[in-house]
Amino acid sequence: MSFDNLCKLLSEKHPVTFASWVLGTPQTEVTVLKSELSIEPIRADYVTFLQLQERILHLEFQTKLESTPPLPLRMLDYWVRLYRLYRLPITQVVVLLLPPTPETVIETAFNLETTRHEYRVIRIWEENPELFLNNQALLPLAPLTATTQPQALLQQVVERVNQLKPQQRAEISAYTQILAGLKYKKDLIRNLFREGMMRESVIYQEILAEGEQRGEQRAEQRERSLILRQLTRRVGELPQPVLERIENLSLEQLENLGEALLDFQVQADLETWFSTLD
Repeated sequence: MSFDNLCKLLSEKHPVTFASWVLGTPQTEVTVLKSELSIEPIRADYVTFLQLQERILHLEFQTKLESTPPLPLRMLDYWVRLYRLYRLPITQVVVLLLPPTPETVIETAFNLETTRHEYRVIRIWEENPELFLNNQALLPLAPLTATTQPQALLQQVVERVNQLKPQQRAEISAYTQILAGLKYKKDLIRNLFREGMMRESVIYQEILAEGEQRGEQRAEQRERSLILRQLTRRVGELPQPVLERIENLSLEQLENLGEALLDFQVQADLETWFSTLD
């Protein structure tokens, strides 16, 4: 799958999120329209057409500006076909995934004699990463957003991916790694995501171990309390020094005491049992 097509897939899986992002205002009712346009179908591999309230949103994803026919002419062509079909206002937005060479002019309009047609261009490398880091649908694009510390940003992305629910994590992780490949070396991507998964596994095991330890401690305390109640019933109230000695017994010693106390008649029997531990 190409990078452009992956973006098209994401926008069609999450149309409300993408429409809200590019328009800068919350959208609620968004419908994905077919990509095919009548009258000599034109190349529509990387475009998404969304039906908003009384408006069409045309999203075009590009890794590079060069194309045949040129991008401005294609945007005009799309606009004419869309308007002929739907008779609604149309907002067109080109999302550039990679910065072009420094001398390249990023055009935002088609101009020829008296004809002028404008469209918006979003430069993903200038976008604030916070929006993308905090939104599952946009997270795969986060590695391409603005940063002065690319590796630190990618590390943040890995951490956010690992916070997702297991059923979503694998899919989002795959999409994110593919798009990160536009900007980062494959070895770095592979290592950071692998380390993130390993850390998550270690943390999970630590949490599990802590839970087991707390469970064992609670079980031991319950057993200690039970033995103390049984001792009190058999030999009477126990003095504080004796209680402290019982508190310091190991789990194995507690189990042995639990068996031995069945033969106790008086507190002296308990003292005799303590002497066997010395």
